[in-house]
Amino acid sequence: MYIPERLAAACRRSAERRTWLERLPTTIGELRDRWRLSLECPFDGPDVSCAWVARVVLSDGARAVLKLGMPHMEGMHELQGLRFWDGDPTVRLLDADGRLNAMLLEPCEPGTALRCLPELEQDIVIAKLLRRLWRAPTAPHSFRPLATMTASWAQETRAVASAWPDAALIEEGLRLFDDLSRPSFDDVLLATDLHAGNVLSAQREPWLVIDPKPFVGDRAYDATQHLFNCKSRLLNDPQATIRGFADLLELDHERVRLWMFARAAAEPRDAWDDDSLSLARALS
Repeated sequence: MYIPERLAAACRRSAERRTWLERLPTTIGELRDRWRLSLECPFDGPDVSCAWVARVVLSDGARAVLKLGMPHMEGMHELQGLRFWDGDPTVRLLDADGRLNAMLLEPCEPGTALRCLPELEQDIVIAKLLRRLWRAPTAPHSFRPLATMTASWAQETRAVASAWPDAALIEEGLRLFDDLSRPSFDDVLLATDLHAGNVLSAQREPWLVIDPKPFVGDRAYDATQHLFNCKSRLLNDPQATIRGFADLLELDHERVRLWMFARAAAEPRDAWDDDSLSLARALS
């Protein structure tokens, strides 16, 4: 069973993931037999690092996508999120096994990533998709508050405080993590990882969202992932880039700027002497 190298590398970082990876061939075989699937080669490439994903053919000849997510704090409730959005504007969930974190998904055809378009056109598409995604789940529900994710990040960042190159900047980012993620009456379910690589062309709609990592929180947070994926434009003129996208989303650009600063300054990373700190300084 072929395992993409980026997925294997991500799984080497923890014992839980290594165990999941060792069991993966058996799990795939179990699902293949239960759902009567014919498997194609798994997807590979820069966007495939947290799940094993492959096109499949069902017993009636219909096509689908099989996805098995590795243990991942941020992506824990992807399955529940897809049920919540129910194809508006995400891919639809056809079947699932929550115990195995396995999903049988509607395929996107032709499946071209939105990043094929110029970034200013990406801005328009992603803004429209985000505004459709933003709905408040009815209690009781299983979705975690955004503060759960930012608290986890803060813990990771503080664990390597001895490596910080700019303690004052990073401490301010951590303070904002706590401040910005406090619950509010108008919080909604966020995708948190929506960027042009997670939007694919389809037949049911021109573009569908894949790979949501749902948390309940501040809409302004959801502007950040796409902006971070527009690296050159962001570094060249961060204020104008943030303002333009915030206007498309009908959000307070200052709130988006603060989230961008907090993430650039204090989000966990492998190396601290990088472009993110330069961006944080430009936004401070």
